[in-house]
Amino acid sequence: MSTKGPVVARSRAEFATARAALGPATLAFVPTLGALHAGHRALLDRAAELADRVVVSIFVNPLQFAPTEDLDRYPRPLEADLEMCADAGVALAFVPSRPEMYDAVRPVVTIDPGELGRVYEGASRPSHFAGVLTVVAKLFHLVRPDVAVFGQKAAQQLVLIRRMVADLDFPVRIEEVATVREPDGLALSSRNRYLSAAERDTAVALSKALRAGGEHSEPTAVLAAANAVLAVAASADPPLHVDYLALLDPADLSTPGPDYHGEAILAVAAKVGATRLIDNVRIKIGPSR
Repeated sequence: MSTKGPVVARSRAEFATARAALGPATLAFVPTLGALHAGHRALLDRAAELADRVVVSIFVNPLQFAPTEDLDRYPRPLEADLEMCADAGVALAFVPSRPEMYDAVRPVVTIDPGELGRVYEGASRPSHFAGVLTVVAKLFHLVRPDVAVFGQKAAQQLVLIRRMVADLDFPVRIEEVATVREPDGLALSSRNRYLSAAERDTAVALSKALRAGGEHSEPTAVLAAANAVLAVAASADPPLHVDYLALLDPADLSTPGPDYHGEAILAVAAKVGATRLIDNVRIKIGPSR
């Protein structure tokens, strides 16, 4: 564990110099929006297990925020983020400004996520995944990692990044890390700090619903059990406003049919007050369970 702290590069030129100084070491990359928490620490720790050096990016990517979303108020505690990076032994932190990442106000060419990016999160946030894939692609080109580490909490994002890497032949391996949770089950998120105490009490229904669904192995029963918990939370004060609850094939986000057996993703998105939260769990579907 290092206390020296990572080299901090704020421009592409600085990053290229620092990247070259790492020599032939294998690199694990963790791209982030910043506001790092214990969930990010789990990614950093896993990255350190997978390669000689860990590289982190801290960049609040404007392309993945809609005009009505929280880009301006998204937390940016850079000093604390770099302290966590130092504690985790990160070698290099790329902290670019918006002009460093995008020469124009908005790039003319972006990555289209296709049909997989137009359902669930993509239906609610139509430009979100184009923004995510575009910045991840740019960062992969700049960092040139051997492996990149992502959390399971953003399940659809993870599916799309894997698909992009496969379809566009990026020479990087994608590793995933299980969602880190608060003791009451709420998935860790940088946006949890927006919740009032009462809103947080309501938000715990997301993880409770997923646990309830995970007690079953037949798709209809899974969804019924989860929906029952969400229905109670919808009547709470403050109420939970559910965007979607879905049972998904992790390969292509399709709906598992009656003969499906194997791992599935039970995913939920909802708003509490002005805060939108997502969560998911992996469950086993079918008679093999």
